[in-house]
Amino acid sequence: MSVITRTRESTGENETPLGSPLKVPDGAQILIVCDDNSESDRLKTVLQEAGFVSERAKSITAGCEAAKSGRFQVVISTPQLRDGSWRRLTDIANHYDLGFEVVLWARNFDLTEWAEALKDGAFDVLDTMCEPPKAVEATRCALWAAYLKGAGPNPRVTSPRKAA
Repeated sequence: MSVITRTRESTGENETPLGSPLKVPDGAQILIVCDDNSESDRLKTVLQEAGFVSERAKSITAGCEAAKSGRFQVVISTPQLRDGSWRRLTDIANHYDLGFEVVLWARNFDLTEWAEALKDGAFDVLDTMCEPPKAVEATRCALWAAYLKGAGPNPRVTSPRKAA
């Protein structure tokens, strides 16, 4: 692997070039929309170990309702659930000007579907079999992109991390 393509996660680095620790900002919240308990549990554990606070929704409808709350900066969703498509989430983000990013967590996405998803507003597409560092890196990048769009933590919403 070239020096340019190595990520902090794959090299085991936990600091910025200036020596500051890499950490998830307080109040950052991730929503996982997935009806497969084992897949969502695995992703939730990986994100929790990286310092992310996440919640789960088992349907697109429940995910859209949760996303409307403004609590989340990143929504990770499987592409298709029984009650709809991930595109409803990007519609919510755009309609309500929430600024959260949508990352797809897909098992069988070909290159055409991947390109179409990015064109339709997905921030990234991850294979469910990807290595944990890739999931963390994509989530972290999506979080910072959401912050740049103005989707910071909602000060009116209590963070589960601080409430515990």
